[in-house]
Amino acid sequence: MDYQALAQDILARVGGKENISSVIHCATRLRFRLKDDRKADAPGLKAHPGVIMVVVSGGQFQVVIGNHVHDVWLAVRREAGITDDGAQAEDDGPRGNLLARLIDIVSGIFTPFIGVLAASGILKGLLALAVVCRWIDPASGTYKIWFAASDALFFFFPLVLGYTAGKKFGGNPFITMTIGGALTHPVMISAFEASQQAGALADSFLGVPVIWFNYSSSVIPIILAAWVSCWLEKQGNRLLPCAMKNFFTPLLCLGVTVPLTFLVIGPVATWLSQMLANGYQFIYTFAPWLAGAATGALWQVCVIFGLHWGLVPLMVNNIAVLGHDSLLPMLLPAVMGQVGAALAVFLRSRDARQKMLAGSSVTAGIFGITEPAVYGVNLPLRRPFIFGCAAGAVGGAIVGLSSTQVYSFGFANIFTIAQMIPPDGVNATLWGGLFGTLSALVLACGLTLIAGLPAGAKEANTGSQNVPQNAALAPLSGTVLALDNVPDPTFASGLLGQGAAIIPSDNQVRAPFAGVVASLFETRHAIGLAGDNGMELLIHVGIDTVKLEGQLFTAHVRVGDRVNPGDLLIEFDRQAIIDAGYDLTTPIIISNSDSYGAVTTVAATAVSAGMPLLTVEPA
Repeated sequence: MDYQALAQDILARVGGKENISSVIHCATRLRFRLKDDRKADAPGLKAHPGVIMVVVSGGQFQVVIGNHVHDVWLAVRREAGITDDGAQAEDDGPRGNLLARLIDIVSGIFTPFIGVLAASGILKGLLALAVVCRWIDPASGTYKIWFAASDALFFFFPLVLGYTAGKKFGGNPFITMTIGGALTHPVMISAFEASQQAGALADSFLGVPVIWFNYSSSVIPIILAAWVSCWLEKQGNRLLPCAMKNFFTPLLCLGVTVPLTFLVIGPVATWLSQMLANGYQFIYTFAPWLAGAATGALWQVCVIFGLHWGLVPLMVNNIAVLGHDSLLPMLLPAVMGQVGAALAVFLRSRDARQKMLAGSSVTAGIFGITEPAVYGVNLPLRRPFIFGCAAGAVGGAIVGLSSTQVYSFGFANIFTIAQMIPPDGVNATLWGGLFGTLSALVLACGLTLIAGLPAGAKEANTGSQNVPQNAALAPLSGTVLALDNVPDPTFASGLLGQGAAIIPSDNQVRAPFAGVVASLFETRHAIGLAGDNGMELLIHVGIDTVKLEGQLFTAHVRVGDRVNPGDLLIEFDRQAIIDAGYDLTTPIIISNSDSYGAVTTVAATAVSAGMPLLTVEPA
């Protein structure tokens, strides 16, 4: 994938870098906050072959990329000239209703460390598995070092959350991170332990009694404290002279916020955390099977709209307060339901492109990335997505009835099974969680195999019989350009015939229909085809690329060779041609246009090789 070209197209279609307030990314999607959503071209982005889907939700313009999202994010920042500080700074606060603001805040705080958060949870689960299987001794140095690696993020949550919350709320993240450090300072933890032994309020601050809590691994206290600190910081910067504010504003934030956190914010936030955890436990205990069924059925719907972030703090809070969480295990059947449906599409479909997409989606889904399966395979076919949700409901109900828990935070994927192992060893809760997960996978796969694909989809094929007689498929993937916008007057004027142009995003030219190679330039930068449907087509890779004298081009056919749709004709070194200063705009011309009444471009603003590009009408 050419990340630079994709980043340029994304920037152009979100209204330019001037329209971006911030851009972050999660596991699969870029999350823009735009100054004016009306300037964004969502349909154009959806049509781009490098974009899976575009979702506008939670006050964010979300561009679903898939597994390459981090590389694309870096490219977008380079192209837009966004620095590390500017990448997530909020200039005007989240917009929209209360839910949209909540999701925007949560995603902005948790997204930056999403990868290490998942890795820490997985490592904890693998350590639990190793102990149960007696592969490692908990008293050994090996275990202690790996345990420290897996537990450090959770123990020092207030520091990490202090940093990201500070950036999200538009303050100095190092001030809020220092406040998080105060919450986990050894002196404070010792004071908590001493108060537990004394059983009474043993300390005070300026005469006000202090209620000590252990804030390590806590979530809500530091987020509230960060918001207060950032508000104070803005007031200090506004009121203090420039010569003083660099020192006295941080002093104000630390001197006021830290005591306020221990006296008021911390106890209130801890009470809210316990109420939230206990409230969830009450609902879960009342009807665990119903909670599991609803979660398994609706989780992927929430993912589609980006609403799933609203549940992340709940899961983290459950582990911090209760030491375990029952919500995450109920999400695993929802994930595996979509994986099972995509697997069935892979096994049943005869469409080569659909089969390849489904196969890669299954691999990504096993590791918890379901967007390729949902957007690329199941949702377009409708029934596989419905069957995946239904199977997720069944599997989630089984997991709920089994009282399955996880004992470290992560994201629903194959490694979650290791995180389900109880500290005291394997029991029925683990087997129930495993059975519910496998049930969702098998049920979704079976239902989709039986009734998930329309008859036409099962028999689809990219062969010539599927190319209409009056059509030419796109020979390259990339951005479609009207012929009169080609920067060469010979092509733009239509003297050589009517057609379109593509700015390629890959390096291959493929046959657009069944026919014969009528001509091939010695420089291999252009090829002429005579189609069985009567079309005569010229594909000219780049402008003035004849000057390369064949360098950077490789032909895979010769004059007179017979070709079928999708056959590889020419390969070229795309980046090297661009670096050499050549424009790669590729005209695709129907050279016998005079034989037809009209030539129409039917592709969207972006196209993948093999999709319809041009149609002709009889004269």
